[in-house]
Amino acid sequence: MNLSTFILLSLGAGVVFGTLLNTTFPENIDLINQNLLVPIGDSFLRLIQFVVVPIVFSSLIMGLTRIQGAGQVGRFTVKLMTSYVVTSSIALGVGMGTAYFLQPGNGVTGFTIAESINITEAPSLISWLVSLIPTNPLEALSTGNLLQIIFSAVLLGIGTQLAADKAKPFVEFVESVYHIGEKTLSVILYAAPLGVFALMSSTIATQGLELVAKLFLYVLGLVIASSIMLMIDVVILFLLKANPAKLLKDLSEAIALAFGTASSNAALPVVLQNIQENYGLREEIASFAIPLGTALKRDGAAILQGFNALFVVQIYQVPVTPSLLLAIALSSLLVSFSTPGVPGAALITMATVLSASGLPLEAIALVAGIDRITDGLKTVVNIIGNSTNAIILDRWEAEKIPEVEQVIVS
Repeated sequence: MNLSTFILLSLGAGVVFGTLLNTTFPENIDLINQNLLVPIGDSFLRLIQFVVVPIVFSSLIMGLTRIQGAGQVGRFTVKLMTSYVVTSSIALGVGMGTAYFLQPGNGVTGFTIAESINITEAPSLISWLVSLIPTNPLEALSTGNLLQIIFSAVLLGIGTQLAADKAKPFVEFVESVYHIGEKTLSVILYAAPLGVFALMSSTIATQGLELVAKLFLYVLGLVIASSIMLMIDVVILFLLKANPAKLLKDLSEAIALAFGTASSNAALPVVLQNIQENYGLREEIASFAIPLGTALKRDGAAILQGFNALFVVQIYQVPVTPSLLLAIALSSLLVSFSTPGVPGAALITMATVLSASGLPLEAIALVAGIDRITDGLKTVVNIIGNSTNAIILDRWEAEKIPEVEQVIVS
């Protein structure tokens, strides 16, 4: 039995155990959850996060040393950002369209908005862009700030290229870090089934399936929207002749882990490993595109923000106007690029979308309980979308090869 199958079985066992706790032994939920399930789940997530930074940092520098200068880095970035905006816009349209036609917020009753969500004001675009530049690369590494880590790795990668032979000891050190990180990850993954079981059991035990029944159309809508986006990715891969069936099979471990942990960051090292070693994506493409996409590319977040905003519109019976839809679309698209890759992060950034659209912030509490149950599916959409965009870049770059060869021949 391979690891991905084992993780999926653990997911199923977690749902069964969590349901049993919630329905049969409700008085023991807090005791078991706080003293067993939460510690195991959190420990597994911390173990995965332990290897995220060294693998991302080292793989980026290794990839950049294979890229031909700063010009190619810039070209990669421009192409990736172009495909990110296009595919994220499609994801946003899918989320808003599904909510508009399904109307999950109509007739929702029986809820009391009493919970409080800690909301922090989102920084301005200029402040956010400036914050991407780390004042200390070691601080970026120690805090796990992916965007700052990427920025640091790009600068050091360019510096390594310019240093040429004098940088060989550093390059050898970075390669050692990467290979050690990979081996460490392979050991940590043995704990994945137990960690996923604990995370899923905790979610179902504390939230219960009753909430899913009350918000059935909401859950169904997110499932439909996520499935549509996954099908769009499959069509894109098919058009690129990238063999989508092989990609999904080769990413099976990463997909299972993403669904179980609901964290793009946690799944990142496995995605990077699977898409290079199993699928065979070029290292210089994968090592640059996958970490950058994990930090910025979130189709699942784009779907959620647009869907949730219209869900709130329907609950409060707010008139739908072109200006409202435009405000929702623009804010949702921008927010999707700044959503952290951790469980539940989209709920916090949802406050920005509701504020920009003039919608009540207290509505976040309505979906707070159900979010963890649907979060795993959104994370799968994130990593498939990220992988698809990496393959788009690979095919886009491949088109340049004949041109280069023609110039050389002539």
